[in-house]
Amino acid sequence: MNIMRNRLPGTRPKRIRKASVHRNNLRIATIEGIPSTVFQVLLQGQFLTGFLLYLGASSSQIGFVLALTTLVNIAQIGVAFLIQKLPSRKWAMVIFTALHRLLWGSTGLVPFLFPKEHWVTAFIILYTTAFISSTAGGMLWNSVISDLVPARVRGRYFGIRNTFLNALGSLVMYGGGVMLDRYPGAHGFLIIYIVVWVCAIANIIVFCFYPDVPFEKSEEKSFLPMFRKPLHDRLFMKSTLFLAAWLLLQNLTVPLYSYVMLQLLNINYETLSLLNVSQTVFMMASFYVWGNLNAKYSNKRLLLWTLPIIALSSLIWGMLSVLPMLPVLFAAHIIFGMGVGGFNQLAFNFIIGDTPKKERPMYMAMYAALTGLAAFFGPLLGGRIYEWIVDWPDWTQIYGMQIVVGVLMIVLAVLLGRRILRDE
Repeated sequence: MNIMRNRLPGTRPKRIRKASVHRNNLRIATIEGIPSTVFQVLLQGQFLTGFLLYLGASSSQIGFVLALTTLVNIAQIGVAFLIQKLPSRKWAMVIFTALHRLLWGSTGLVPFLFPKEHWVTAFIILYTTAFISSTAGGMLWNSVISDLVPARVRGRYFGIRNTFLNALGSLVMYGGGVMLDRYPGAHGFLIIYIVVWVCAIANIIVFCFYPDVPFEKSEEKSFLPMFRKPLHDRLFMKSTLFLAAWLLLQNLTVPLYSYVMLQLLNINYETLSLLNVSQTVFMMASFYVWGNLNAKYSNKRLLLWTLPIIALSSLIWGMLSVLPMLPVLFAAHIIFGMGVGGFNQLAFNFIIGDTPKKERPMYMAMYAALTGLAAFFGPLLGGRIYEWIVDWPDWTQIYGMQIVVGVLMIVLAVLLGRRILRDE
């Protein structure tokens, strides 16, 4: 007791206050993720594909919609420059995030506001506008969260946050699938969009409680010098261009898995939800494994290790030719979850951990733009290929595409991945 009383005035309380502020900030970021996760799970993946099919979209239109979210990432380059001029990142983040939530949620009003022949066009316009806003909001959130979470706890915090939110997403995904099977068509999607709107409003409210953390700005004041910084970083550009090429291949088929299963294999929403839940569960488990490995090995080396796992998940689809459907699909989804969980976590760590702090917004924007451009053309080209081969034998559409893409992934990983994603 005497020792505590004899401490210098203000010393202990400051440490307690600083620790409590950090904990409170991390708590806000975690709570914000809850409505955000429910909102996004119910509007993407199998639910997005199902709603587009309900609206009457073709496979190429579905591919285009799935690709749009990555194309607009190019705008992050402009946002990375403009945030250097902002007096407050927080309120700009709140405004753009709110626009994204409200516009995306408004896609549920399409059947009520437009003639049936214009449903798909109206959806695409609202969806595109929503994700232009999301590009700015996401860029600002990445910038804020990288400053909000202390480097010493970053890996552990994001591991726990991702695990918790993915577990929640799995429950929502399964529940949504069961509900759509019970109430197919317009009735089911109406219920989904009611939940979406409740979560959108809640998410916007919680965003207002984010702290306005100090921003360490770039030393460059003009756009072109700031833009050139990542371009002149040879190691960063080599890695980013390689990962962009990888995502181009991966996105030829992966975003269209729901289309293949719903339209070609006639799988119901509940089964599709179980497949996606199994993928998410193993992705969550992989966060812990990849996080521990990351304590020993570099981000780039571990990124290389994830590539053959993702390629294997694509090749496994070929087993549909000799084995029962569901075991093969579960195996493909589980292995993909293990691989892509590591890929996404390590790519994020690579961007916020292996880049200079002052220039990080432009580095993040350059990575998002290049990988987003590649990921845009992936599902767009994939959807077009499915239209080209519509009269080919069924196996070419159900698993032939996946086999070809899996082989190309292995070739790319062996020929270029081993040279580019190595420790310097």
